[in-house]
Amino acid sequence: MESGAVKKKWGFQVKQEHITATATLTVRSALTIIKQNLKENDPRPIIPLGHGDPSAFPCFRTTPVAADAVVDAVRSAEFDCYSPSVGILPARRAIADYLNSELPCKLSPDDVYLTAGCKQAIQVILTVLARPGANILLPKPGFPLYEANARHTRLEIRHFDLLPEKGWEVDLDGLEALADENTVAMVIVNPGNPCGNVFTYQQLQKIAEKARKLGIMVISDEVYDHLTFGSTPYVRMGVFGSTVPVITLGSMSKRWIVPGWRLGWLVTSDPSGILQELRIVDSIKGYLNISSGPATFVQGAVPQIFKNTKEDFFSKIVDILRDTADICYDRIKEIPCITCPRKPEGSMFVMVKLNLSLLEGISDDMEFALQLAKEESVIVLPGMAVGMKNWLRITFAIEPSALEEGLGRIKAFCQRHAKQQ
Repeated sequence: MESGAVKKKWGFQVKQEHITATATLTVRSALTIIKQNLKENDPRPIIPLGHGDPSAFPCFRTTPVAADAVVDAVRSAEFDCYSPSVGILPARRAIADYLNSELPCKLSPDDVYLTAGCKQAIQVILTVLARPGANILLPKPGFPLYEANARHTRLEIRHFDLLPEKGWEVDLDGLEALADENTVAMVIVNPGNPCGNVFTYQQLQKIAEKARKLGIMVISDEVYDHLTFGSTPYVRMGVFGSTVPVITLGSMSKRWIVPGWRLGWLVTSDPSGILQELRIVDSIKGYLNISSGPATFVQGAVPQIFKNTKEDFFSKIVDILRDTADICYDRIKEIPCITCPRKPEGSMFVMVKLNLSLLEGISDDMEFALQLAKEESVIVLPGMAVGMKNWLRITFAIEPSALEEGLGRIKAFCQRHAKQQ
C-alpha cells in the first residue's frame, strides 16, 4: 500500500466550500466542543442552558392531542406510502389555514411546501437563491445554520446588525449600505433567536419597505411563532406580502415542543405573483423533487393536531416561558460581569454580554463556556457561535428549578473568577 503523500491521481476531490461550511462554528458544533470539557465525576446534574430543546423536561411535554394524532395516522395505514414531494394536501391545507387566520391575503395549499423541519426549509430556499456572484444579508447576531448553508451553496454572506441598545432592531441604514445589484434576500428571525426579541408591526413594515426598495425578498424564520410573552404583539411578516415577496419558514418543533418530529414548512406570501413569474416557485418544487421530506405519517397527523390542540396548552407553555424569562433576567442582574441589554419577549433565548475585565484568567466567551462546563457542569453557548464575540446565548426553556440552579452556579463561577480589586 502507498504511504505518506497520495501519489496516484484520483478523479475525486472535495469541494473547498463544503469544508469551509463544515468548519463554520454552529450551535451543534460549539456545544459538542463544550460538552467534551464536562467533568465526568461531578455528582451534580448537568444544566443545559445552551440548546433550545425543552422536550426533555416534563413541564414542557407536548399535548396528548399531538401524540394521539400520530398514533391514529400510523394505525390508519393511510400514510405508509410515499408523500408527494411538496407534502400531502391535507397537511398543506391545514398549515395554510393556520397561517391565514393572521394574514390579509389568503394562502392556498399550493403556497405551502412541507420540509423535514425548518432546517431543510433553510437549505431549500438558500439553494434555490444561489447563483454565481449572488449575496444574502444575514442578521448579526443570528442563527448560524443560515451561514453554514450559504457557504455550502456559495452565496456570499453580508451581515447586518441587530442593535442591542434598541431592543435588537434591524439597523436598516447599515443594511441598505450592504446591498447591491447581486443581493437576493435578507433574513429575519421573529421571534428572535438568539436575542429573544419580537419585532413590532412598524419595524416589520419598515423592513418590507426597505426590501422592496432594494429589490430583494424577505426570508422570515418564524419557527418560534406565538412563543411571545412581552408587551409586543406577534405579527407575521407575511402581512406585508403585498409590499415585498416573503418566504416564511416555520415548523411544529417549538410551539408543540416536538423538535424530533421534523415537520417544517416553507410558505410563499406573494399575492403579486413575483416569485411565480421569476420561477422561484418552480425552482423550489424542482429542489424538493430531488430531496426527502418529513415522514408521511407525521404529515398525516397535522390536520388533527392543528384542529384539536386547545388554547390552554399553548397558554401553559407561554406562561412557563414568561416565568423562566423573568427568572433568567432577574438572576443575571445579580452577576456583575454579565449584562442583559433587553429582557426577552419571545422565543427561548436571551443574549447577554460578558465584561471580561472583571474576570481573572478568562480571555473570551469560548473560554468562559469551557471553564464553566468543567467547573460547574453548566452548558451555555458562546456568542461567537452566533456572530457576537464575548457574548453568551442562554436558553431559559428548561424546568424553573433547574434554571435557578444553573444561574446560581454561573454566579458562583463568576465570583470565583472575579478579578481582585
